[in-house]
Amino acid sequence: MLSPRSDRFLAILALTLLGAGCVLVLWPFLTALIWAAILVSTSWPAFRRLDQLLGERRTLAATLMTLLVTVVLLGPIAAVALALADNVAELGRAATALAQDGLPDAPDWLASLPLLGQTLHDYWQQFVHDGHRLKAELEKLAKPAQVAAIAGGRMVGRGVLDMGLSVFLAFFFFLHGEALARRLRIALERLTGVRATHLLGIMHDTVSGVIYGILGTGLAQGVLAAIGFVIAGVPGAVLLGGATFFLSVVPVGPPLVWGGAAIWLFQQGQPGWAVFVAIWGFFVVSTVDNVIKPFIISRGANLPFAIVFLGVLGGVLAFGVIGAFLGPTLLAVGYRLSTEWTTEAAAPPAEG
Repeated sequence: MLSPRSDRFLAILALTLLGAGCVLVLWPFLTALIWAAILVSTSWPAFRRLDQLLGERRTLAATLMTLLVTVVLLGPIAAVALALADNVAELGRAATALAQDGLPDAPDWLASLPLLGQTLHDYWQQFVHDGHRLKAELEKLAKPAQVAAIAGGRMVGRGVLDMGLSVFLAFFFFLHGEALARRLRIALERLTGVRATHLLGIMHDTVSGVIYGILGTGLAQGVLAAIGFVIAGVPGAVLLGGATFFLSVVPVGPPLVWGGAAIWLFQQGQPGWAVFVAIWGFFVVSTVDNVIKPFIISRGANLPFAIVFLGVLGGVLAFGVIGAFLGPTLLAVGYRLSTEWTTEAAAPPAEG
């Protein structure tokens, strides 16, 4: 007959193995599960209002909300994918023309850049009007470019798959949201005691602040920048808009993109459109960053720059395209919870 201690050990071992098995089964879908939970958490107030308008018909409300999330998330992804295909084709035609005719003369301002300006200018001049030499140089980059393109395609495909699966899972989270939140609160109460509700509030505010304040405004900057580039006739407008989104986590990131586009237009002899892009970037794109973002972040998650920057880059490397949203959210929640716990631990005990 086994002793009580042996029974307890076997029970703990069995539960550990069961938990490890569950994690192993769900591991391929972990990214989609986390992103679905984030989507439902940030859109829950809108879902509750919709549910009330429909007379508490939860299944219908969950279906309509899932369709809305699908349109909001997957619609732009499909549009961006089609636009990127056009941009890639356009870049292919431009590369073919360069391979035949060579590069145009290097701009004079390139040589005036500090440190590497003259070196870059001289390197450029080697391929001016010499398509054969340029083609030979580009052939050295063909294999690395092919590998990068395949890796990028896999990353985008994985991101689209995770996004679609997260939207599907969001339906069930909407349907059973209260029960899931209640069980999460019970689990936290067993781990942290009476502070569970407070910690859940911190997590919700942080997630909302990151999604709306940092990633949402970054996405808005990317869309607005792409619109301005399309109006001005800048080639690769969608690619530049995507670059604006990713660089929005850097304080001077978006101005580097629209400022560079304005300089390019000026070099092409289109000063009017160059001025338009500069004005559009300063008064439209940067307004989102300088006015709207601080207002939203102040209501949710005021985070160090390094947390957001590392979250975006590390998230993309770890989770693919969807990691641009998931990475900074996870880091932000971890940062806020660790700050809360260390602040509480450092506080002096109350005098009796």
